[in-house]
Amino acid sequence: MPLVKRNIEPRHLCRGALPDGVTSELECVTNSTLAAIIKQLGSLSRHAEDIFGELFNEANSFYLRMSSLQERVDQLAVKVTQLDSTVEEVSLQDINMRKAFKSSTIQDQQVVSRTSVPNPVVEMYHRCDKPPPLNILSPYRDDKKDALKFYTDPSYFFNLWKEKMLQATEDKRKEKRRQKVRCSISTEQQRQVEDPGREVKKVRKARNRRQEWNVLAYDKEFRPDARLTPSPYHGMSSEGSLSPDTPPVCRYRMKLYTTLFWRMGVSAC
Repeated sequence: MPLVKRNIEPRHLCRGALPDGVTSELECVTNSTLAAIIKQLGSLSRHAEDIFGELFNEANSFYLRMSSLQERVDQLAVKVTQLDSTVEEVSLQDINMRKAFKSSTIQDQQVVSRTSVPNPVVEMYHRCDKPPPLNILSPYRDDKKDALKFYTDPSYFFNLWKEKMLQATEDKRKEKRRQKVRCSISTEQQRQVEDPGREVKKVRKARNRRQEWNVLAYDKEFRPDARLTPSPYHGMSSEGSLSPDTPPVCRYRMKLYTTLFWRMGVSAC
């Protein structure tokens, strides 16, 4: 539905109820029609003044922009005429050391705001009927939402735009993370292709001091690593007659007996 910016009123010239006690109805209709025509001319002149005012403001802003652009062009022309390629030699290193060009042009912001609304639209807005007082029902809602927003919500389009912008920002962030992961994987694959004999380093497992101390608290025969991890001297022991296949309790008793016999000066069989 198009929004009419300017309306010329009154629209209907001859429509209207005649007052009571009129002797000449034709003369009354003619006079009311002429009065409506005069009102239309007044409305038309007011809209024409508003149109010419908007044109003046746009032309003034365009003139200011062109003036600033002409000043920049004049400054650039002076600098260009002062340069001499045969005398001044600029190295590539000096060019790279210079700062990159950064424009100082200020972009227009808040183009669509309450201050930029045309005067006819403002007048039309003030002539509109107010929304019903549904906000008095807000205290009785369980979800604590404003009841008037179900009828009219001026911030709906802003919230919708904000959600889309946040979603687009999140998608870009995820895409950057994916590109970083892909680049790291491709770099590692390229290194493996270039140097196939390269040794792939394995990450060393983190040491757990508490677990090491708990293992050291056991005797040598009762340690978990001695029972689970096969040693190169599998089938032999420090005493010569013990083997890892012997039950731990028996081995402990035999070791105890060997120690006692050694102290008593008797050799163990």
